[in-house]
Amino acid sequence: MTGEEVKELSKKYVLQSWSKQKALNPVPIEKADGIYMYDYDGKRYTDMSAQLVNLNVGFGNKEIADAIKEQVDKYCYLAPSYAVESRAELAKMIIDLLPDNFGKVFFTNAGADANENAIKIARMYTGRNKVLSRYRSYHGSSFGAGNLTGEPRRFPLEPGIPGFVKFFDPYIYREAIDFPSEEAATKFYLTKLEEQINYEGADSIAAIVLETITGSNGVIIPPKGYLPGVRALCDKYGIVMICDEVMAGWGRTGKMFAFENFDIKPDLVSFAKGVTCGYVQLGGVAVSSKIAEYFDEHLLSCGLTYSGHPLACAAGVACVNYYKDSNILEHVNEVGKVLGELLEELKEKHPCVGDVRYIGLFSSIELVKDKTTKEPLVEYGKDPKGVMGSLVGKLKEKGFMTYSHENMLFVNPPLIITEEQLREELVKMDEVLDVVDKEYI
Repeated sequence: MTGEEVKELSKKYVLQSWSKQKALNPVPIEKADGIYMYDYDGKRYTDMSAQLVNLNVGFGNKEIADAIKEQVDKYCYLAPSYAVESRAELAKMIIDLLPDNFGKVFFTNAGADANENAIKIARMYTGRNKVLSRYRSYHGSSFGAGNLTGEPRRFPLEPGIPGFVKFFDPYIYREAIDFPSEEAATKFYLTKLEEQINYEGADSIAAIVLETITGSNGVIIPPKGYLPGVRALCDKYGIVMICDEVMAGWGRTGKMFAFENFDIKPDLVSFAKGVTCGYVQLGGVAVSSKIAEYFDEHLLSCGLTYSGHPLACAAGVACVNYYKDSNILEHVNEVGKVLGELLEELKEKHPCVGDVRYIGLFSSIELVKDKTTKEPLVEYGKDPKGVMGSLVGKLKEKGFMTYSHENMLFVNPPLIITEEQLREELVKMDEVLDVVDKEYI
C-alpha cells in the first residue's frame, strides 16, 4: 500500500487511544531503525519519547529479533502450566536483578494487568481490602489499574471500586508550602500520609502503590528520604509496598530499577514496557520470597491465557542480555548528564519553562504562563483550545516525535541515543519553546 492508503485505512477502521477521532492525522511509517522512523515519502522522524517510553533499545535490535525467530522455530505458544525455557530463564534473570528479598515472578501481558495482579496478590496475602495510591499517578486504564490511577483518565471508570484511596504526591514545585529543604518536604508528606493511614484504618490497608518516579504525570522525583519513609510506614503497619516500575524501570533512570536510586526494598514490583522494549508485549509482578512462600500453601487466584508467553519471554531474555552486554546503564548515566544540562539551559532561557525534572533519560518540561506565579500553560485536566496538542504538532513538523500530558512536554528518548543525536534534537525543542514564549504567554 501507499502511505496515504495506510493512513486512510487507519482513520477509517482503527480507534486510537485517548483521542477525539475525527481530527486524527496519523503519520504512516514505512520503516524504522535505531531512534529514527521514516514515512513513505522518506521523511525522517526522531523518536524522542521511545514511543510510549517503552522502546528503550530503539528499532531494529537484531539480538531481540533473532531470539523471537529462534523461539518461533521451536513453538510459539504453550499454556502457563508448562515449563518453558524462555519463561523460566527470564524469571530467574529478573529475580537476580532485584534485591535479595525477592523470590518469584508472575507474568502478565502488560503494565495494567501487572498492577491489577499486584494488588490482587497484596490483598490475598494480607487479607485486607484497601489500597492507597497517589493522585498524580497512572497505573493503567483497565478497571482495577484504572481505579489505582489518580489522574483524570480514571474518570470514565467512576463510580469506582470501594477501597481505592488516593493521597497526594510529594510534588514540591506545585505545593502551596515553601519548604526550606527536601527533608522538610519529606517530613510534611510522610506525616500527612501516616495521618491518612490512621484515618482509613491501618489494619484495613493491604498495599500502598507508587510509581517509583511518577511518569506521565510529570516525572516527579521523590524528595530525599521520602521512599524510605514510605517503606518504614509500610513496615510499621503491616502494609505491602508496591513499586510500579512499568515506565521507570529497565534502565530509564540510570539504574536497572528506579527504586535502586533510593535505597529501598519493595515487597512487590510491577514491570512491563522495557522488559522486551515492545518487541512482544509482556509484563509481570515480582514478589518477595516471603509472599511467594505464602502461596506455597494458599491458592494464587491469578491467571492469564498468555502469562509468560514464550515469544515474549524469549524477547525478554535477549533484551535483558542486551542491556548488560551493551553497558546501557553506563550510557544512560553519561548521556543523561548532558540531557540535564541542556534542560537547565532551556529553563534559564525560556520564560515559558517553569521547571525541568530529569533523572537518567527520563525527563519533563513543565510549561507556565508566569514563572513567578507558576500559572500552568493549560489548566489541570483541561485544554479546550488544544494548546499542548499544537505544540506537539510543531515539534512533529521538525521531526521531533514526543507527547504531552497536562502542561508538560516529555523528553524520554530510546536509551541508545548518542550525545550528538540528543543535542541535535534539543535544538528543535529550543525553537518550539521560542514560539511558546512569543505566542502563548
